[in-house]
Amino acid sequence: MTDEATARSGEFVQSLERGLAVIRAFDAEHPQLTLSEVARTTGLTRAAARRFLLTLVELGYVRTDGRLFSLRPRILDLGYAYLSSLSLPEVAQPHMEALVAQVHESCSVSVLDGDEVVYVARVPTKRIMTVGINVGTRFPAYATSMGRVLLAAQPAAWLDEYLNTAQLRPLTRRTVTDRAKLRATLTRIAAQGYALVDQELEEGLRSLAAPIHGGDNGSVLAAVNVSAHASRGSFEMIRKELLPPLLATAKRIEEDLRAGSGR
Repeated sequence: MTDEATARSGEFVQSLERGLAVIRAFDAEHPQLTLSEVARTTGLTRAAARRFLLTLVELGYVRTDGRLFSLRPRILDLGYAYLSSLSLPEVAQPHMEALVAQVHESCSVSVLDGDEVVYVARVPTKRIMTVGINVGTRFPAYATSMGRVLLAAQPAAWLDEYLNTAQLRPLTRRTVTDRAKLRATLTRIAAQGYALVDQELEEGLRSLAAPIHGGDNGSVLAAVNVSAHASRGSFEMIRKELLPPLLATAKRIEEDLRAGSGR
C-alpha cells in the first residue's frame, strides 16, 4: 500500500485495498496469523487490522479461536468467480492430459498478473519440485519459462516499465538478474516463439513454455509449459524431445478456443 496507489485515482478505495492486503497476508507458509502478525505484514495499525479481520470473520471468509486467525474455505469463492468465467482451463485440460501421457512430464497453463505468473490449470506427474504447485500458485515471471513467454508478448512501453522496476532476485545461482541480458532473452523468445529456462527457478528443474494465442487480434493470453528434471538429458535433448509436442499442444488449445468463441 503506497501513497502513489491512493493518488492514482480520486475513486480509489483505500479501505478495499487494505482489506485485500489482509487476505493476502495468509499463504501456504503462514496459514495462521495473530493480529500482531497481520498488522506487521500489511503495515496496518493493530486497531485497523483487527477491524478488517473481524469483518472478514463476520462475512465467513476468516475464522478465529480468539488468538489465531486463518482463512475459511469460503475465500475460494473470490477466485472461483474468475476461474469459472475463464474457459481456458476447461479447454486446455484434455490437451494437457494428452501431452503428459505422451512425454511423462508435468504440464501447466498460467496467465500473467502484474510481475507474476498465476497457474490456472495443471496436470502433474512425478514430483520434481520441492515447492508444491497447484492452481493459484504464483511465481516471479522473470525466472520461469511461462513468465518469459508472457513478458515477451507485452507491449514495448509496458516491458520497459517492468524491466526498470522489477525486483530481479537470484533464486538459484543460474537466475538471470541482469536487466540487459533479460531484455535480450525476451527479444529472442518473442522471435522464436518459445522459452526454455534452465534451473533458474529451482536447481535441477528445466522448463519449456509456448504461448497460447487468443482474442480477436491473436494476442498472447496465456502460456503452457512442460517441466523436466535436468537428469532427463542435456539442454538440447530436452528441447528436441519436448518442444514439438508442446507447440502442437498449444496449437490445439488455440484451435479449441477459437471454435468455442464461434470464430
